[in-house]
Formats: sequence, C-alpha cells, structure tokens
Amino acid sequence: MKEFKITYFFDEEHYIRRFVHLDSMEQAVSLVQSERGRYIFFTDSRGIYHELDKGKVRVTQVAEYFRTTK
Repeated sequence: MKEFKITYFFDEEHYIRRFVHLDSMEQAVSLVQSERGRYIFFTDSRGIYHELDKGKVRVTQVAEYFRTTK
C-alpha cells in the first residue's frame, strides 16, 4: 500500500493536508473526484477532526508521499 498526500488549497495562504493509504495514484485521484462538491470528514495524524466543504476548495493537489523517519 502507498501513502498519498492530498492538499486542498483555499487561497494562496490557506490549505489543509490529508494523507491516505491506497494501492495506486489512480485510486487516489478517483477518491478526490468522488468527493467533489461534498463535505468530507477525516481525522488527521495528530487526532484533529476535520469537516471540509469541498465546494470552497480552489485547487486540489494529489501526490505520492514518501515519509521519512525523524
């Protein structure tokens, strides 16, 4: 399973990131496309709960993420 970073940009200064584990980039893109125009809900790695109105997002970026251990 691969890790993907999805970044939702609201404007040039405000964004939120979400990490998902899927098998391929195609699945990650399909997930983003299926959520278009809806509210999505998720808890981030810090345990913070988010409700995101995808209708307010201006740009969505999907990239495979290669986590490095600190």
